[in-house]
Amino acid sequence: MTLYYRPIPQADPARPPEALALAGTRVWFTHVEELARGCAPRVIPAAAVPSGVLARLTAARAPIAGLALDMPRIMGILNLTPDSFSDGGKFNNPEAAMAQVRRMLDEGAHILDLGGESTRPGAQEVPVMEEVARTAPVIEAIRAAGITTPISIDTRKAAVAQAALAAGADLINDVSAFTFDPATRTVAAETRAPVCLMHAQGLPEDMQDNPDYADVLLDVYDSLETSVDCAVQAGIPRDRIIVDPGIGFGKSETHNLALIGRISVFHGLGCPILLGVSRKGSIGRIGNIPNAHERGPASAAIGLWALGQGVQLLRVHDIEVHRQMIALWSAAERGQA
Repeated sequence: MTLYYRPIPQADPARPPEALALAGTRVWFTHVEELARGCAPRVIPAAAVPSGVLARLTAARAPIAGLALDMPRIMGILNLTPDSFSDGGKFNNPEAAMAQVRRMLDEGAHILDLGGESTRPGAQEVPVMEEVARTAPVIEAIRAAGITTPISIDTRKAAVAQAALAAGADLINDVSAFTFDPATRTVAAETRAPVCLMHAQGLPEDMQDNPDYADVLLDVYDSLETSVDCAVQAGIPRDRIIVDPGIGFGKSETHNLALIGRISVFHGLGCPILLGVSRKGSIGRIGNIPNAHERGPASAAIGLWALGQGVQLLRVHDIEVHRQMIALWSAAERGQA
């Protein structure tokens, strides 16, 4: 029987001496939830966790694209598409894109995540050269402007990733975890680019038709573990891999909430965790917010929960509201301004 160990995180200033740091963050834990398929969860002391697992849960994560992960980081979304669900068409010309880049940096984005293909539910695949034409020139313009902030290319395709990295991008963010185009794994290994591997069930065209899991939390964990192992075998070190449980990608509302509620289990993979819930349909349905552009505060509320679970990166549209949230959370957690 396979056992899974989910740290039960706390950020209270009254930290007992036996508490362990979670993934090198200021969040700590003394107990874990032991999980297994077909069994009721069991709370046990952290000291009862196998030493190898405990080492992964506690080890500080290495910097990614030059960014230290000892504090929460904001990945700002820049959709260079005509059809993304919340801002399609707003930034798909060079002038608008550069203006948005400067706005995101002014508001506090730590990474810029550029995408030329919408992966919203029902979206159709974009031809490779069209996706390259949407993304690579903007990356070149950002670098030509002297902006050195890390850039992530949000793509499922090796040729798009290769062109983006050549233009000055730093990180590959693949929502298919290299399953759509396995050659992307080779590009990452050969260029030594860090990667973000996301879980998705199905393709954007059909992923929300009938998502189904035996145990969504453990199924997604196992899938990401396989993705990480394949990446490591291909020559991508674990310390250059981020994992993302893929909220909304082939998941029902129940699935999404199960993943968010116990997201700390993914620290067991030994990689930084990225959470992307910004403005998504589930946010709108739970919060009764029909307009996607009005979902920033509700998105930040889920982000706040995630910070308390030791999540290191939040992928968001509304930079300023998340910057404020992180600043206040950090001050309260430290007990000082």
